[in-house]
This record gives sequence, structure tokens and C-alpha cells, in this order.
Amino acid sequence: MKNKIACLSKNTEFKSLLNGKKISNKYSTIFFKKLNGKNINKLNISFVAKKKLGNAVIRNKIKRRLRNIINEALKKININLNYSYLVIAKKIIFEDKYENIKKTFLIDLNKIS
Repeated sequence: MKNKIACLSKNTEFKSLLNGKKISNKYSTIFFKKLNGKNINKLNISFVAKKKLGNAVIRNKIKRRLRNIINEALKKININLNYSYLVIAKKIIFEDKYENIKKTFLIDLNKIS
């Protein structure tokens, strides 16, 4: 069964997640929390790449990489769908290899579940 990814849309959801638990690594910071009224059949996750990271092309590439890692992680590990997630990227994520980023994310997602 393929789980679909649903993005967070409301400002209150983002603010609520920022007050939740977090896990940091050298590539990103992952905030997670249970939100009321969210669909538990879908993975509620959003990716943030700040303007400091680069122009729009670079920021979109970072978000594409993260989205692809999450899609692969859904197939390999059991991600807790009760939580909503917010991933804030750091500068080094654009410069490092995809496999290193993926390995680090899988370790962090296992810690959460």
C-alpha cells in the first residue's frame, strides 16, 4: 500500500509543530507532533528551505531530494502516521551526497517511530 504525502497548509499548524518535539542532524531539523483533525491515512509532512540557502532552483532541488527520501523511507521503514512532521533544511544538504543524506534521515525517522 502506497501512502500519500499531505502537506501542511495552515499557519497555525506550522506554529503548533514548532512547539513540538524535534530531532536535529547536520542536514536538517525535524519537528514532529500529533495534530488534531489530521488524516492518519496520509503522511502529514512539509519541507522548508529558507531563502538563505540559495535561489529558487536550489531550494526546489533541496525539497525534491527530501521528498524523494521520504517516499523511499515509506517503503523501507514504518513511519508513524499519527504524527505531523516539519523538516527544515540546512545549507549543507545541497552540497552533500544523496546517499549520506538518505542514511541520516532513515536513522532519524527510526528514532521517531
